[in-house]
Amino acid sequence: MSIRVLTDSASDLPPALMQEYNIEMIPLYVFEGDKEYLDGVTLKSDKLFDAMRRGQVFKTAQAEPAAFKERFLEFAKNGQNCIYVGFSSELSSTYQSAVIAREEVREQYPDWQIELVDTKCASMGQGLVVYHAARWVKEGLPLSEVVEKTVHCAQHMEHIFTVDDLEYLYRGGRVSRTAAMIGGILNIKPILHVEDGRLVPLEKVRGKNKVLRRMLEIMRERGRNLKEQTIGISHGDDLENANKLMEAIRKEFGCHDFIINPIGCAVGAHAGPGTIALFFQNA
Repeated sequence: MSIRVLTDSASDLPPALMQEYNIEMIPLYVFEGDKEYLDGVTLKSDKLFDAMRRGQVFKTAQAEPAAFKERFLEFAKNGQNCIYVGFSSELSSTYQSAVIAREEVREQYPDWQIELVDTKCASMGQGLVVYHAARWVKEGLPLSEVVEKTVHCAQHMEHIFTVDDLEYLYRGGRVSRTAAMIGGILNIKPILHVEDGRLVPLEKVRGKNKVLRRMLEIMRERGRNLKEQTIGISHGDDLENANKLMEAIRKEFGCHDFIINPIGCAVGAHAGPGTIALFFQNA
């Protein structure tokens, strides 16, 4: 029996890669005032970042159980098993929506096999986990082994990122108004990471060039077998610095396999334009 791989739009994977590996996606909601959008479907991140630069504030909401139920029913009716590789439950209720939908569909199809993986990851960190899961499915591994390897991959995914303007983190409740104002005046760039599924400040660096160098140092400290990995880089409409980081990593560690993609609306609404995020395995 075939296995379908499902994720949500917080995974920030390139559409071409999703098509190549037959990955299905459930979009999260994005709101601009009273206007409702579907992340990556009716609103693209370049439009979102342009609006944010003009001062527009966006809010986000989880994907609803009904969206998952529709997709799950489609898989079950077609005799396809499923693995959903989802956005961190510490950052969104989207994973819980999938849990609700799974139980409803199982009432109709009790023998249907479905596995849900709460990655505790976000953006391309989640995306890399999805990518590897899809590769293992394509290799023909059984669902139980795909789940085991996917969970291990998620547990060892590093997220190292910086934002260009602390104002966006202030709006999301991540830093105080005072910290945001001082950071803007002093050109302070925070480095954050993900710990137990949550965004956690790591340290502060002054200036964009210095922060990219520090991200490289953290990668050296935490990464393992970097040359053999697929490295993820996502960015808030800042391809120039994303490419600069990629070339530095290539030179420093000999890495040759990269996935670079803009941050989607669900994550970008909170991180803001100019964000640079780096993802790699620590084991």
